[in-house]
Amino acid sequence: MSWLTRLFGQGGSEAQDSTAAETDTVRRIVARLDELPPERARWVAAFAYVLGRVANADLEITVDETAEMEGIVRERGGLPEEQAVLVVEIAKSQNRLFGGTENFLVTREFARMASDEERRDLLDALFAVAAADGGISNAEEAQIRQIASELGFDLSDFADVRSGWNEYRDVLKGL
Repeated sequence: MSWLTRLFGQGGSEAQDSTAAETDTVRRIVARLDELPPERARWVAAFAYVLGRVANADLEITVDETAEMEGIVRERGGLPEEQAVLVVEIAKSQNRLFGGTENFLVTREFARMASDEERRDLLDALFAVAAADGGISNAEEAQIRQIASELGFDLSDFADVRSGWNEYRDVLKGL
């Protein structure tokens, strides 16, 4: 069952009762996200969205990539698991729907808000998401390179972070 079906309900009263409980849960999570300072909420949202860019680079976001994104958002965003799951689902959805038009804008906004350390941390996290399913595809690596440029990294900075992920790079496998 899709999350939209669960959120908006379908079927008889049992489904409606279940949906009402799930909707209340979602509302509680959203309310807790609203408790974050607005600047921090924007940071977390942009961070998750940029992670989703890489996960969606090959037009398929795998279960492993989703789990990795959730863990990263939970750990680096300082969110409880249920909030991290919600943020990642929203980021994935937004990437699928608006990726082509929003990618640069959201990444530029993150670069504006983040410290140098946070930008570098994001760059490393992008490789972690790409490697989550066992390999970093050429499409994922190209997307990470584009994001690195948008974050203000030069080629040597990008190569430095990428070198820590060489064992996962599809282009190097079998050499």
